[in-house]
Amino acid sequence: MRLAARRAHYLRGHSAMNISAIFIRRPVMTSLVMAGILLAGVFGYVSLPVNELPNVDFPTIVVSASLPGADAATMASSVATPLEGQFSLIAGLDTMSSTNVLGASQITLQFRLDRSIDAAAQDVQSALAAAARQLPANMPTPPTMRKVNPAESSIFQLTVTSATLPLSTVDEYAETIIVRSISSIDGVANVDIFGQARPAVRIQLDPAALAARGIGVDQVANAVKNANVNLATGQLDGPSRAAIIQTEGQLTNAAQYRPQIIAYVDGAPVRIGDVAAVVDGVENPRLAGSYNGVPGVTLAVNRQPGANTIAVANAIRQHSPAFARNCRRRSP
Repeated sequence: MRLAARRAHYLRGHSAMNISAIFIRRPVMTSLVMAGILLAGVFGYVSLPVNELPNVDFPTIVVSASLPGADAATMASSVATPLEGQFSLIAGLDTMSSTNVLGASQITLQFRLDRSIDAAAQDVQSALAAAARQLPANMPTPPTMRKVNPAESSIFQLTVTSATLPLSTVDEYAETIIVRSISSIDGVANVDIFGQARPAVRIQLDPAALAARGIGVDQVANAVKNANVNLATGQLDGPSRAAIIQTEGQLTNAAQYRPQIIAYVDGAPVRIGDVAAVVDGVENPRLAGSYNGVPGVTLAVNRQPGANTIAVANAIRQHSPAFARNCRRRSP
């Protein structure tokens, strides 16, 4: 009794200063509060995103342009310079850097942290439209742009190889099947491709054969261009039905290029195969990738901001068997 009285007197005297007295007098409430804190902690741990570094989004846009056959100096003067002139007028631009190599230019635009990346993308798109008239007319495709975050690195890399198929076919499967499948997974922002080997036909001219026939390189280029015309042909109208005319105006391999006529010399046709070696190859033979010494195409997966890194990686692993099955269905 004396001990209980002393304990009650102690609690009454220190209740104003000791918050633990409330929990000592109410054990049931204490148990419920601790259970609530425990459940909240478990829920927060499960939903916590897993990243190596804090999530920092830098408003950065990368613009890419290509002009096959042009050297780095030509890319810098005829492609990068007009684009940079238009980009410099965009408000909120912090830094701008460009890299020019054989046949390609890449311009990196980084904006201030208070600049909206969506609004900056619209300004960049307007600048690309304004600079279109200043770019070379023979560019195969207009410049493209994409939003990137330099603070982010790829979270998953996948290398596609084959012991029987050529690398150009492997690249086609990787870009048309695997990349599209990975891009549809929740949490995946984009997929970068390294070691691309897109199929292409390479025409290697013989200067002596051209000189002997009095044919210039420009005539060969015009013949190649004219052989790849893909235009609407029209239709045939009859009394009771109409038929659409469809022509195959695209050449896809070296065997189809060789018999194309360049010009007539002394009444005889001169074909591309007479003055050049036409072979099936890749767009950029100086670009290659390998894994453990085996040539292949590497896919680097980037996650969306705020996505769980482990969950995205696990989802890609779960879909990997489906990638192989789809490629086998497409294989000849």
